[in-house]
Amino acid sequence: MKTPRRAMFGGAGIAAVALGAAAITRSSPALAATLSTDLLPSDGTQLSALAATLAKAPRRRDFKTVPMILTTPDQWDSAALDAVIAYAPTPKQVWDNTDIGSPWLNLMRNSLNAQIWAFKHPDFLAVSATHGTAHLALYDQAMWDKYQLAKMVGPKFKTNTLILEKPAGKTNASDYEDPSGAFSPDDNSIPALQRRGVVFLACHNAIWEQTGKLIAVGANPDKLSHGALAAELTNHLISGIVLTPGIVGTLPELQRAGFFYAK
Repeated sequence: MKTPRRAMFGGAGIAAVALGAAAITRSSPALAATLSTDLLPSDGTQLSALAATLAKAPRRRDFKTVPMILTTPDQWDSAALDAVIAYAPTPKQVWDNTDIGSPWLNLMRNSLNAQIWAFKHPDFLAVSATHGTAHLALYDQAMWDKYQLAKMVGPKFKTNTLILEKPAGKTNASDYEDPSGAFSPDDNSIPALQRRGVVFLACHNAIWEQTGKLIAVGANPDKLSHGALAAELTNHLISGIVLTPGIVGTLPELQRAGFFYAK
């Protein structure tokens, strides 16, 4: 299996990706994905093509209010979601992730490693169908601070540490056997997996339900309506996330398209 593209292109390649993503963001009112994909397998051509498509797909993050049930594609990231569902190479896997404190990131990393280097599937795609408390990891730190989201998950997470890059991610990407490197447990984070092509799907229903819990406990400093507070959380999903109208309802669409289900 060939080395990840970071080892091939170095800093110049990363810079080019960053500049291209920045141009997309400036040219559109929607939020484009601003992610590096430098850890993709260099021979994963179809996975690279999907990453490029997702980087250009719009992410609407200017909502003022949202309804309880989404009914039209403009209310979620339909172009990006459609691209994921249409991804042809096999195998491909969707993870039903519900618990922020579980080893969900580690399991997806292990699956990637085995598929890419043991079974020689460089175009293997892993998708996180994220809901439950795991969904809290998809909000930026500003939302964690403003709405005290740590109280929803207990003492293990005082801040959203899962969105932070780790030192292991800066190691030599050509050495995939490095026990402390970019493909090891030392680099379990959402950004690290995104750099490897993992797609994190967000759940509107989870956003709506978490908003209701915040309102119920009085964690609503701006006294927003349910729809307005849910819109604010939606607008603060981290970069690269693909919003769906609901994860439980999206899972059948992914399974019908050939994704293998993992829990």
